[in-house]
Amino acid sequence: MLPDSSKMSNGPISQYIGFQAKPQTRQYAFNVREAGVEPEFTLDIANEAFVSHRARYQDAPAICALRLHAELAAHSNHPPDTRFVITFAELDAYQDSHAPKAPRGPSGWKKA
Repeated sequence: MLPDSSKMSNGPISQYIGFQAKPQTRQYAFNVREAGVEPEFTLDIANEAFVSHRARYQDAPAICALRLHAELAAHSNHPPDTRFVITFAELDAYQDSHAPKAPRGPSGWKKA
């Protein structure tokens, strides 16, 4: 069963297009569709972030999507720029928010 289109958001739809490996960065591209307009956004993550394990290759599109959605929200879906650089602070925040939870014992309490 398809969702009722009348209940769907009228906001922009972002679509991950792919990435390009550059000498110093990996560039992630997204299209954002809204009311007939499709600007392309590029987000860069330094290669050093992957080498130093601050980011995982498989997490990079999600990290970039979070930043893009934050930029869209902050600028009424029309950011002044179409290119962004992901900072090490953003990567650290992503890792912290996605860290595994402490395992619970059989009684439901966290193990010490």
